[in-house]
Amino acid sequence: MALEYLPNPDRTPNFAARTVRQRTLPQIGESGQRLLTAATIAVVGAGGLGSPVIQYLAAAGIGTIHVIDDDHVELSNLNRQTLHGVDTLGQLKTAGAVTAAQRLSPETTVIPQTVRLTDDNAQDILRDADVIIDGSDSFTTRFIIHRAAVALSRPVVYGALMQWNAQVTVFWSTPPSESGLQPTVLTDVFPDTAATHASPGCAEAGVLGAVVGITGSFMALEALKLVLATGEPLLGRILLIDGLAGTTSQIRVSGSASACSKNPTTMPAHHQSLLAVGDKPDSVLIPSPVPLSMVDPDSVWIDVRRPEESDENPGPPGTITLPLDQVLRLDTGPETPLRDDHAFAALSPGQPLMPFCASGPRSVSAARHLSALGWPVIGYLDGGLPQKASTESPTGPARPAPAMTSHRDTTGEIT
Repeated sequence: MALEYLPNPDRTPNFAARTVRQRTLPQIGESGQRLLTAATIAVVGAGGLGSPVIQYLAAAGIGTIHVIDDDHVELSNLNRQTLHGVDTLGQLKTAGAVTAAQRLSPETTVIPQTVRLTDDNAQDILRDADVIIDGSDSFTTRFIIHRAAVALSRPVVYGALMQWNAQVTVFWSTPPSESGLQPTVLTDVFPDTAATHASPGCAEAGVLGAVVGITGSFMALEALKLVLATGEPLLGRILLIDGLAGTTSQIRVSGSASACSKNPTTMPAHHQSLLAVGDKPDSVLIPSPVPLSMVDPDSVWIDVRRPEESDENPGPPGTITLPLDQVLRLDTGPETPLRDDHAFAALSPGQPLMPFCASGPRSVSAARHLSALGWPVIGYLDGGLPQKASTESPTGPARPAPAMTSHRDTTGEIT
């Protein structure tokens, strides 16, 4: 990618003073700053990842930023979406992006696009961008961005989050031949399958705001490097961020028409949930989705939703309630005795388990985790529990719980 820099950028004395520290860097200087001023970057998502990305791009003096988001600010956003505040609840997220960017860099043009990306509009919306930043939280949107970026030959800076962990990489179908970099795109790492789309997002699995901030900063850095054509972009490499351990590492990937050549056994276990199911080692049994009408009537329903969700829309009689965070704390299989008041303590050996949640992703995580520990998981409820589910078992007459009624473990501790 070669940008032509503006020979006489229209900027104020304040702009020069504000960017002097980065212009002092030999990789930037005056010519690099002109490249930044000439650049157009499209940011998909003005939420958690978009918050640091948009602010750092504006602060660096990027000339034009397209912000694509059709969502409104909610209270649950505010632990990580620092573009917004309690004073902007209910407002469009793109409005917060415009305000924040103009506060940092009045010379930056911010173009809000209050639309949802689709295959029909993505190329038109992203066409003017030199770099696309994917700050979305859904594989549906990620694959739309992927298809548009391939058609437009644009690089995509990609970030993904899961609880305390994150990944950052660059996808590009046509990197400059002189760069020596090999093309790598989203589908080289994540196949466009139902299993990939079932991967949980922040709403299902949770995330810490500080991890989001670190990840978004790395994404902004990668975008700036691409504009400046300096440094080594993360094309063909995935940066792994482990917030709990306080470490970063990387794995190499290579593009192909069919699959990624990475060895999944080299990836830390807590990052595996960010990868597609198809990338799991063959020795790990991957539970399958089970339609509501096909659930075995002898299976025990495991509700992995948050307590308030379970209270609002209870599962069928006999359901055991164990929120996902507590499921993921479980580190022993059925052969190890549990504390008497643990939700699984009264399960009979070999009783088949059917995790479920509101829409599917959390039950996928629960099913994988329990299956890996040796629990007899027969699958997970495809699509989640319908809203206002009947108090009758969806698969037949109500049956008693295994020696208890619906039980919620409040500590998550095991013996």
